[in-house]
Amino acid sequence: MRGAATRLSIGILLVLGCRPEQVGCEPPATGDEEAIEVEGAEPLTPRDAEGAIEHTLRFADAERHYVDVTSVLPAEGDAATYLMAVWTPGSYLVREFARHVETIEASTLGGDPLLIAKTRKNRWEVSAAEGEGLPSRVVVRYRLYAREPSVRTNFVDADMALLNGASTFLVPLGGLDLAHDLAFELPEGWSESVTSLQPHPSGEGEHRYLARDYDELVDSPVGLGNPDLQEVEVNGATHVMATFGELGVWDTGRATADTATIVEEHHELWGGVPYERYVFFNYLFGGGGGLEHSASTVMITDRWNSQDPSRYRRWLGLVSHEFFHTWNIKRLRPEALGPFDYENENYVRDLWVVEGITSYYDDLLVRRARLSTRDQYLEALSRNISRLQTTPGRAVQSLADASYDAWIKYYRPDENSANSGISYYTKGSVVAFLLDARIRSATAGTASLDDVMRLAYERYSGETGYTTAEFRAVAEEVAGESLGDFFSRYVDGTEELDYQPAFDYYGLRFAPEEEAPDAPGYLGVSIGDHHGRLIVERVVRGGPAHEAGINVDDELIAFGEERLPGAIDEAMARTRPGETVEVLVARRGLLRRLTATLTEAPRSQWTVQVDPDASAPRRRAFEAWLGEPGVVAREADAEDEAASE
Repeated sequence: MRGAATRLSIGILLVLGCRPEQVGCEPPATGDEEAIEVEGAEPLTPRDAEGAIEHTLRFADAERHYVDVTSVLPAEGDAATYLMAVWTPGSYLVREFARHVETIEASTLGGDPLLIAKTRKNRWEVSAAEGEGLPSRVVVRYRLYAREPSVRTNFVDADMALLNGASTFLVPLGGLDLAHDLAFELPEGWSESVTSLQPHPSGEGEHRYLARDYDELVDSPVGLGNPDLQEVEVNGATHVMATFGELGVWDTGRATADTATIVEEHHELWGGVPYERYVFFNYLFGGGGGLEHSASTVMITDRWNSQDPSRYRRWLGLVSHEFFHTWNIKRLRPEALGPFDYENENYVRDLWVVEGITSYYDDLLVRRARLSTRDQYLEALSRNISRLQTTPGRAVQSLADASYDAWIKYYRPDENSANSGISYYTKGSVVAFLLDARIRSATAGTASLDDVMRLAYERYSGETGYTTAEFRAVAEEVAGESLGDFFSRYVDGTEELDYQPAFDYYGLRFAPEEEAPDAPGYLGVSIGDHHGRLIVERVVRGGPAHEAGINVDDELIAFGEERLPGAIDEAMARTRPGETVEVLVARRGLLRRLTATLTEAPRSQWTVQVDPDASAPRRRAFEAWLGEPGVVAREADAEDEAASE
């Protein structure tokens, strides 16, 4: 990162006093707390730059979304092959980044043209004229179209740029271990380049960086333009908040301070800091999403979300999620995810650990950081449970299979996805909730999933990673009992989840459903209004419409002899569960009459709440889980004392 930045200190932020919007804020504890160790990357030396591939990026046509790349690459023999990755770690879909490459050409360092030909969808071969060999280094120039505002690709316009390594740079076949020297020539009006990469050890060039190898290059996105930069120090490590496009709407100061509070909570859970400097890229494009890296994350949100408390909490959950990945995936990873094969799918059955456990902790650590209330956290937990329990595919696809098939299913949803599969994020987070409760119950509250993650990190972070069996063995070791049945049923199988043991341990329950008098019948379809036509967009597996043979894209015309009104809810309100209706549909221009027997609507709300009859021990377990020592127990003790009088 270049240029001045507003620098804050986490100690100063918290000691000066709590902000009104920070729920339950308390000053940091003082005294003899154990120091959290900071372990960063080794400083670069000139030797690290020896033999580096040189990339120069220019933005003369940024307003039309182009970046021009000039790369000086090693070559030998009669021909040299260079490739571009087809996917990027953290986003498990082959995305074909090479499709954005235009006008590629090759030459010698002196400018003499060389032959360049595409040999695969993502590979190019450079060769000299017949009978001549290549020089030791060649120059490849190409233009990249960059207008996909996502966390995994490239976006360039007149105001800013976001560049990801996998979708930008070429690398020699077999040369993943080579260093990369990056130089950015910023257009007039742009002042900053921001990245987690270290500046080039030569000290030459204002916007010049060095990646030790291709893995680090892919793992280090770069932001350019005029971001709002703020720095905050937490436990001796520097954290940069680089906000692009805030336009006076997004409250960057508040966001930076709240992020620092979340960072502190994560440091406490893991017990160490594996970096010296971390960058939060916050692009306010609209929409949402995040992608983790070893010492940075790219996040996308809407600038107006800072004005809405609920949406802002979800952004804090995104911060927490991506930051948790600093440990859980970037350093503690499944064995199958390393070393990366950047040209092919890397199959793994443990994405529920990578993403599901991370999804469990994201909102939980926001709560432990006192940036949400108990009720707001339970609301977030309820949302995940509701999403899972209203997805029929939970009875079809296991967590392990959802992970393995991420490459062909998760990122390619269709109208039948909810019937045939589940999200390893959603079910993974719910299974992590149950697993945490199981461990706490088995150990009488002396251990938890926190301990599992720390022990797994201690044993398996680094080069090798863990196997499925090794991670599960760590969980069993911490729990002090076999968890084979748990994993068999809930991870490898498709059994319905049993929430009661966790609820009993924490003193929770599902809110009783209100019985609606004269509830209408349930057909089990999602309907869209297509210019006044009622078109079926989804059919729920096992529902009345599914059993009756109603298809997606059918037009619903009538029930019996009565034409349907413009909104199907009006017609459904006149039906009752158990009633049989004849449905007239139009399918590919032909009329069909189908018979459906309506049922009661399945449960749609799965609201988790504190059981008002929970005992003091259960409430103590609840408060220990949420990191609220003494709060709930004092309330429970007072209630028990009052009841005994």
